[in-house]
Amino acid sequence: MGTAIAPSSAADQVSHQFRSGDHQLVGRLACPERIGSRGVPAVIITHGFPSRSNEELHAGRSYYDLADRVAEELSWMALAFTFRGCGASEGDFSLGGWLEDIGAAVDYLDGRDDVDGVWLAGFGTGGALSIVAAASDPRVRGVVAVAPPADFDDWVQSPDGLLAYARHVGAIRDADFPPDLAAWEAELSDISALRAVPGLADRPLLVMHGGEDGVVPVFDARLIADAHGSADLRIISGGGHRLRFDPRAIAVFLGWLDRVAAHA
Repeated sequence: MGTAIAPSSAADQVSHQFRSGDHQLVGRLACPERIGSRGVPAVIITHGFPSRSNEELHAGRSYYDLADRVAEELSWMALAFTFRGCGASEGDFSLGGWLEDIGAAVDYLDGRDDVDGVWLAGFGTGGALSIVAAASDPRVRGVVAVAPPADFDDWVQSPDGLLAYARHVGAIRDADFPPDLAAWEAELSDISALRAVPGLADRPLLVMHGGEDGVVPVFDARLIADAHGSADLRIISGGGHRLRFDPRAIAVFLGWLDRVAAHA
């Protein structure tokens, strides 16, 4: 079976950079062929925590291709970028830093004259952080969270292991990072999609999860959806953690954005 995501031939595909604090982040800005005077909706697509087998994250290939499909099929603008410490983006991983990166992306798109409303769509850790970011930012119209962990308690239990792993996969490159280990660790318990999601209750939320996800328990999706109150919860039967490669999940993703944004 082929992947669900194919490169767009019609969309304007642009390698893109923007700043988040002191760091230059790298991604793709995919634009539709036509943008009216009122602008078009825009979605920010974020990835999960990298793994040893996730080498394509360096180029952001699969997320860039999803951005291209959004631009081509929905006539939206889509920004897919790699968080600090990943791919060609500068900096080193911290949960608070990644949350700051999403805020910087919202600032950038919201400031464009050709954008009419910003949405967030995240996968794994990016999905959880998209919920947290949107809950405190009323500029965000709605969120798609794919396989989001309800919290980061597993990381809280073993911060030393997470730090070593982040160095191993290259998400932390500076041997002296983090400068404040206690603050870096505190972010792991302070940031929680489950605690934040009630702040998103007045806006639409799609929570999508693979029924056979071996990385994040499907129960996390149910907890988040329940805490929101009116979330659209979709469990993809037999689906694993990497739903961006599942044609059914991508169909739900595109269809939901198209349908919900029309009534937002």
